[in-house]
Amino acid sequence: MDDEVPDFPRRRKEDRPSRRMRRGMYLLPSLFTTANIAFGYFAILQVTHATASEFWHFDNAAKAIGLAIIFDGLDGRIARMTRTSSDFGRELDSLADIITFGVAPALLGWMWGFRQLRAFSSAEIMGKMVQLGAMASFLFLMAGASRLARFNITKNPEPSNPGRPGKKYFVGMPIPAGAGVIAAVVHFSEGEPISSLWVSALWLCLMIAAGYLMVSTWRFYSFKDIDFRARQPFRLVILLGALFAGIWYFSGPLLFSIALLYMASGVFWRLQWIFRRKGSPPPPPAYNEASLPS
Repeated sequence: MDDEVPDFPRRRKEDRPSRRMRRGMYLLPSLFTTANIAFGYFAILQVTHATASEFWHFDNAAKAIGLAIIFDGLDGRIARMTRTSSDFGRELDSLADIITFGVAPALLGWMWGFRQLRAFSSAEIMGKMVQLGAMASFLFLMAGASRLARFNITKNPEPSNPGRPGKKYFVGMPIPAGAGVIAAVVHFSEGEPISSLWVSALWLCLMIAAGYLMVSTWRFYSFKDIDFRARQPFRLVILLGALFAGIWYFSGPLLFSIALLYMASGVFWRLQWIFRRKGSPPPPPAYNEASLPS
C-alpha cells in the first residue's frame, strides 16, 4: 500500500503577512528610539542657547528629556509585544540613552546649576564652584555610561539588598531615572538658574548622589511586572487618569515629587535591609564533630 501524504489546508497567500509589513514591524521600535535621540539632541541645543536672561531654554531642555523618557519606555515594550527585539535595536537603544540621558542631563545640570553663577556674583569663589560642578557633571555622565555597560553584559543581576533577581527590580537606579531627577528639578524651577552658592552646593550633592545610585547595586522597582495587555482593575485606570491629569496641570511639583521619591526608594530599601540584618539573630556556629580518643 503506497504511503499517501495527507493534504492539509494551506494558508492562503493573502493571509500571510507580507515581507514589507514584517520589515515595518521591526522598524517600529527603532522609530521610537530615533525619537528618543531627537529629543536628546533638542535638549542639548536648548541648553546651549540658554542664558541668565533667556532661561526658559533650560525648561525646554528639561521637558525634552522628560518626553524622551516616555519614548524610551515605549520602544522596549513595543519590541516585546510585537516580538521584534533584535541586537541592532538593543545597541541603538544603549547609544540613544547615553546621548539623551547621559550627555544632555549632564550638560543641563552644569549650565543650569553652576555655569550661570558668574552672572549673579563675583567670579572668585564661584569659579571654584563652577569647576566642582563640571567634575560632578562628568561623574554623572560616567556613572550613567557604566550603568548602561553593566546592564548590557549582565544577564541575571542580583541586588545587594533584598530582592530576587528578575524583571521586578533594577540593580542600581536606571539612567533614565537619573536624568529624570535632573530634568524634574530644572522643570520645577521653570528653568530659572541657581543664583545662590548654598543652593548650588546642594545641587552638587544631588548630582553626585544620583550618579552613585546609578552605579550602586541597590534595588529599584522596574514596573516591568505590570502587564498592560491583561485586564486591569478599574481603580488602576482611575489612578492612571488622575496621574496624567495631575501632570498636565501641575507638572512641575508633581514630577519633582515623583522623581525624588523614586530616587529615595532605593535608599529606603537599602536602609530597611541594613536595620533588618542588624536586628536578626546571628547564625548558629558551625558544628564540629569531636574526635574520638585513641
